[in-house]
Amino acid sequence: MVARGSSIAIVVLLGCGEVKDEPADAPGPPGSDGAVVDASATCPRTLLLGGTMVEPQGWSVVMQPPATLSYGPDYVRLDTSTSTGASTSGQLLLNYPGALPPPPFRVQVVLLVERVNPHNSFDSATAIMASYTPPFGAGNDRSQMIYLDGGSIGWADDTQAFTTTVVNNTYHTLEVAVDASTTARVKIDGIAALTRNGFVSNGALAIGDQTNDAAVDSAIRIRSITLLCP
Repeated sequence: MVARGSSIAIVVLLGCGEVKDEPADAPGPPGSDGAVVDASATCPRTLLLGGTMVEPQGWSVVMQPPATLSYGPDYVRLDTSTSTGASTSGQLLLNYPGALPPPPFRVQVVLLVERVNPHNSFDSATAIMASYTPPFGAGNDRSQMIYLDGGSIGWADDTQAFTTTVVNNTYHTLEVAVDASTTARVKIDGIAALTRNGFVSNGALAIGDQTNDAAVDSAIRIRSITLLCP
């Protein structure tokens, strides 16, 4: 695990246990250094705007090849794959430390899943993490992260799933809301899908391919991420 000290960093996973930090030049927006965000004073707030470089917006990039981060006219694209015969695969996560305030908070993600392999327990090729510890997530982060498979979304500890079509060349809107009693609720395209009690967030938000398990890969387009008013 890697403690994040600088406000923005590109983290390249060079191999098992080997990590290289490359600090960027420009400081990030408020909250990108891990400081607590006052939701009432900052919402709604755009955390990510597609088609624009992510690092100046406050995000760091956690990457292990084969993986590619690219941009379209209104999206950022994350693509991972597994080399022939390899025992591990690409990993590519966008991480925004301090993006989320203490509960209550609501965050909205608009994304399109081009392709995705089915998740493993505690691992997902398309993950939304409302708590994140680099480089893969700690136990609590991984158990309560949201996976998106081709035909369902769910909690990565497999305690609950919701059947829905995700891979259909369509942008979908996912909303994660955590109330003052730490009950988390997830909606997809306005439909209630998941609930979880005792949700714990460390303020970091991460999205993308969370795992380097072989053949657990994805390609996604992120159009926007917004911190909504609770």
